[in-house]
Parts: sequence; C-alpha cells; structure tokens
Amino acid sequence: MHLTKLGHACVRLEKDGSSLVIDPGAFSDPEALAGANAVLVTHEHADHVRPDALRSALAADPGLQLWTNATVAAQFADAGDRVHQVGPGDEFTAAGFAVRVHGSHHAVLHPDIPVVANVGFLVDGEVFHPGDALTVPDEPVGTLLLPVSAPWLKVCEMIDYARAVAPGRAYTIHDALLSEVGLRVLGNFLPMAAGATGAPFIQLQPGQRTEV
Repeated sequence: MHLTKLGHACVRLEKDGSSLVIDPGAFSDPEALAGANAVLVTHEHADHVRPDALRSALAADPGLQLWTNATVAAQFADAGDRVHQVGPGDEFTAAGFAVRVHGSHHAVLHPDIPVVANVGFLVDGEVFHPGDALTVPDEPVGTLLLPVSAPWLKVCEMIDYARAVAPGRAYTIHDALLSEVGLRVLGNFLPMAAGATGAPFIQLQPGQRTEV
C-alpha cells in the first residue's frame, strides 16, 4: 500500500490499482479527488471536506462512493446509496480497503464552541487517521497519521497522544497552519512523541509518496 500526503490532513492510499482519499479539505491539493475510487471524511469542518468539490466529484464519477459520519452524510443525501453513514465500531470495505471506525467526537476547541461528530478510520489494520480527535484505537496501529497543529491541540497533548497509540511509525498531518519555522520547531518534538519505542516519526511534504 502506498500513501501520498495531499496537504494538511488529506492523504491518498493506493493498492492493487485502487485509490482511497481521506479528508480532501480546503487546504488540500485541489486535485485530491482526481482518480479516487472512494472517499472517507472524518468530520464536517472545511479543512477536511469541501462539499462543492466532493459533490462535483460524485456527479462526475458514478462509481465514486463516500463513507462518513451522519452529519456529513446528510449533506450528500442526493447521492443516494453511494453515501454511507458510519459510526464507532463499524467495519466496511471501500474500494478494496478494509476499514474500521474508531471514535465519535471532535476534540474540544473551547467550552463555548459545540463539539461536532468526528470518526477516525483504521485502514487495512495499518493506517489510522483520527481526524480532529485524540482517539486511541483499541487495537495496534502500524502507521499513525498524527495531527500536529490545530486550535484544539497543544504540543504536550500531541506527544502524549502519540505515546498512547504507540504506532510502529507516524507521519505528521494537520500542519497547514505552521510556517516553515514552525515546521522546523515541530521536528524537535517528534522524537519525544515517539517515546521509548524509537519509532520513526516523519514529516511528509505535500505530494510526497511513501510505502506503508
């Protein structure tokens, strides 16, 4: 399986000629959905889904299917049975990828801001995308897509979350708000996030592809 970072929190997974895209939002590559066979969306925020772009992609490709939480699924009801509502504990197959759902809510931004639904996706028992949450799956994670910068996240929380998941490796996501200086500073904290395991924690550049 190959993983390509498409900017911010968006990644594309590829295997056996199929392509699965997770969280193609406003800070992602504008062509993130090109060639996608399936799309997973963790939650409704604009940096994780662009409704107009996704609606256009669904209209252009009758084979494209979407899996997401109830709130986002309702926005695409006109796509009929190609839109699948999922929640914690659900398992399904999307474009040949086996997916399990973990978590149910977005991390708290502030008590004055309502908490929205958020689901995380574990793909092929290997790659876990938590969306905007610090969900620790109740099963091993080989590759963690680690959020590193957000209004809801502190560095100490990022470090503790990574240690709690204890993945075999991690790739940073949710980093569009960081400047070049911020990205360099972040690199100093990634070995701490890996903890005693010494697992590789890597900053992928937008468009960079790797094997997982």
